[in-house]
Amino acid sequence: MHEAKPRWRRILLKLSGEAFAGELGYGIDGKVVQRLASDILEVKEGMGVEVAVVVGGGNIWRGMKGAQGGLDRAQADYMGMLATVINALALQDVFEQMGAQTRLQSAIRMPQVAEEYIRRRAIRHLEKDRVVILAAGTGNPFFTSDTSAALRAVEIDADVLLKGTHGAVDGIYTADPQIDPTATKIDKLSYLDVINRDLRVMDQTAITHAKENSLPIVVFDVMGEGNLKGLLEGQTIGTIVE
Repeated sequence: MHEAKPRWRRILLKLSGEAFAGELGYGIDGKVVQRLASDILEVKEGMGVEVAVVVGGGNIWRGMKGAQGGLDRAQADYMGMLATVINALALQDVFEQMGAQTRLQSAIRMPQVAEEYIRRRAIRHLEKDRVVILAAGTGNPFFTSDTSAALRAVEIDADVLLKGTHGAVDGIYTADPQIDPTATKIDKLSYLDVINRDLRVMDQTAITHAKENSLPIVVFDVMGEGNLKGLLEGQTIGTIVE
């Protein structure tokens, strides 16, 4: 018996790799992963929401940093994609310990640890009430995990892309609130506002893809207690871009 009709029936949740690190700043904090998994299962089981998750890898490796350090950019990006698989495996393990059925799909073939990403199969898993974890970005260098989240959300017919931030950033601001104390939070924006004002909450490729496919994006603090559930109940949390 589900509690209430959710605002969106099928969601794609983008989790940054940095969120996995918690206060450690690097690697994976098991307690943080448990907290994220618990919040996701609360809306999946309590509200009947179908959930796909795209994970980043910035807690382990960033392709751009590697390129700045002298590595070939494409090679550095492939390393970043493998970092997302490490995070995805950790999240899958925690979900399964909590009794959830999951499927991990990777855009880079590695059959020993993950299914190959196949759109129709991912949708079928969602219909069978499994949490689908999508790793390895798009499988191509030069694209961020934000772009892969926008791409996958459209592919699997998600109703919304929820970009979960961390570090107490609870939406899109007029400026960086951690630098500018006069910055104010914006509740609602258009895609063009984000692009024209160069509000760097997601890369422009992701925003453009969402715009072209009328995919709403909500930027919110995924670490805030009750935020994910509140969003799906219809509360005004974070910033919506549509």
